[in-house]
Amino acid sequence: MRIFVTGDTHGTFDVGKVMRFFEGREDEFTKDDFLIICGDVGACGFTAAEEAETRRILRDLPVTVLWIDGNHENFDLLGEYPVDEWNGGKVHFICDDIIHLMRGQVFDIGGTTFFTFGGAYSIDREGRIKGRTWFPEELPNKEEYAEGWRNLEKHGFEVDYILTHTAPAEIIDSMGYYAESDDEDELRDYLQKIADNTGFKAWYFGHFHEDSVTDEKFFCLYNDIIEL
Repeated sequence: MRIFVTGDTHGTFDVGKVMRFFEGREDEFTKDDFLIICGDVGACGFTAAEEAETRRILRDLPVTVLWIDGNHENFDLLGEYPVDEWNGGKVHFICDDIIHLMRGQVFDIGGTTFFTFGGAYSIDREGRIKGRTWFPEELPNKEEYAEGWRNLEKHGFEVDYILTHTAPAEIIDSMGYYAESDDEDELRDYLQKIADNTGFKAWYFGHFHEDSVTDEKFFCLYNDIIEL
């Protein structure tokens, strides 16, 4: 089993990096291998045509796609899927090989543990339409925050990897990004609290459309595809 992690794919717009990575190498992988996408995936998209093409591309990959939600997802459509359990955490099965890893969960995948917490604030919200191209659910609610903390507590605040869309407050500050709105402050502070109280090997996130390493343990991913 092999596990890869990358950043945002934005429907069909940025998914080419993933297609190129696997192109001509299909015989090296099976659906027992995994690609994890750190948000803004578009498997639940804003138009039916874009969504269908995104799903076709992801299904055609030689691996199973796991993803956490970003801020650019259709949360109304995502919420229509039943909640299932998979490898110890809650998921939405978009199909057998496209699986949404829900917020605040701990998954054990082949003996490797992952804490997942999607969501972020859309700074381009003014150019979008509420309920069509942005959704209030892009930011977590109190129940999701509480469930995430409880699940980490159950695992002794120790996991192998943490997967988010945005990042802890101190990491974002060190990257030189400054909030255009205070709406994401609660999420950034929550992730900072997790960073301060949890043992982990590495933390992977997307959202900022760059590839960078901070503090040797925090990896912002966009074009890079990393094998764990």
